[in-house]
Amino acid sequence: MTLNVHKFAAIKGQQSGDDYYTVVCEMAIIPRLFLFNEATIPTELRAQRHINKSRIPEMARYIVDNPKNYIFSALTASIDGNVTFKPLKLNGKDSEIGELEIAGDAKLMINDGQHRRAAIEKALTENPDLAKDTVAVVFFKDKGLKKSQQMFSDLNRHAIRPATSIAKLYDHRDPIAEVIRRVVYETEVFKGVVEMERSTIAERSSKLFPFSGIYSASKTLIDLEKNKKIDQAVNLVSSFWETVGENMDQWRGVRIGNLSPAEVRRDYIHTHVIILQALGHAGKDLIAQFPSNWKSKLKNLKKINWLKNNSEWHQRVIINGRVVKNNNSIILASNIIKKALGVKLNTKEKALESQVKKSGK
Repeated sequence: MTLNVHKFAAIKGQQSGDDYYTVVCEMAIIPRLFLFNEATIPTELRAQRHINKSRIPEMARYIVDNPKNYIFSALTASIDGNVTFKPLKLNGKDSEIGELEIAGDAKLMINDGQHRRAAIEKALTENPDLAKDTVAVVFFKDKGLKKSQQMFSDLNRHAIRPATSIAKLYDHRDPIAEVIRRVVYETEVFKGVVEMERSTIAERSSKLFPFSGIYSASKTLIDLEKNKKIDQAVNLVSSFWETVGENMDQWRGVRIGNLSPAEVRRDYIHTHVIILQALGHAGKDLIAQFPSNWKSKLKNLKKINWLKNNSEWHQRVIINGRVVKNNNSIILASNIIKKALGVKLNTKEKALESQVKKSGK
C-alpha cells in the first residue's frame, strides 16, 4: 500500500550547515499533520514539554474572536522520514524555491509551537471557516532525540515575555488599556513622568510611575460595560488622577523640575505601584460613598505622611525594610488613605486592620 506524499511549495534555507524549509500550511491540515510526544513518555525521552491545557482555550478564543486580525508566528517542526526538495529552475539554475515532498509515513513532530497547534485545532471546531487560513511552518530534518531536545532549548533560550507596561500599551483590544493610554497622554498629572516601556523604574530614571502601574491602579475605578462609552471612563479616571495629583506636592515638584525624581522615589512611598493600587482601591469606594463631593475629599491626601520612614507604613507595605506587594498590603495601605478621606472600611478591611494593631503591640 502506497502512502500519500505530502507536497508543499517551499523555500530552502541553511543554518549551521543544515538545510531547512519554510512552507505555508492550511490550518485544516495542521492537527492531522503534526504529532505530539505522548504524555506518558518521561521528560528526558521527549523533545518538548507537556501541553499546558489551561492555555489552549484562551489562545483559541483569541483566533475565534479576531478572525480578521489575529496573528500566529511560525511553527518549527522536525521531519523523521524521507524528504525530497525539487528546486525550481531560474535562468537555467536550481533556485532555493521549489517543491518539498515528505513521505506519507514520515513522522512530523513540532519542536516549537505545540500550544499554537492545539489552539488551532480547538479554534477550527468553533469556526470551521478558519480552515483555509494558513500558518507558516519551518521544517528541519530530524537528527534524533538529542538534536530535537537541543532545538527546543535553543528556540526558547532567548524567549522573553514583554514587560507588562509595553504589552498593555500596545494592546488595542483591551478597552481599559485604551482608557489608560488616553489618560496618560492627556492629563497633566502624568505629563513626562510615566515609563511607557518597562514595568520597573531604573534608579536614575526621570520617571515616577510605570504605565502598567497606572493601568492596574485605574482599572478598579472603571466599570466598563460592553456598550459604555470610552470617553466617560476617560473623563472619570482623568478627573480622579488629576485631583490626586493636585494634592501630591512631590509629584508636581518633579513635573516642574523642582525635585529630583530619583530622590522622591527613594524617600516617598506614594510613587510605588502598590500605593497607586491602594489609591485606586480607596478611590472606588470614595466615589461610591461621596458621588457629589469626592473631589473635595481628596484634599485630605495632604494630611498623609508619605515618607517611607513613617512608622504607619511599616508592617503594612514595608516589611524588613522592603516594600511588599500583595493584596493584603494593598488593602492595608488603602485603609490609611480611606481613614484620611473619611471613607468607611468594609468587614475585610476592618479585620486586617485589627491584625496589624495586634501585631504592633
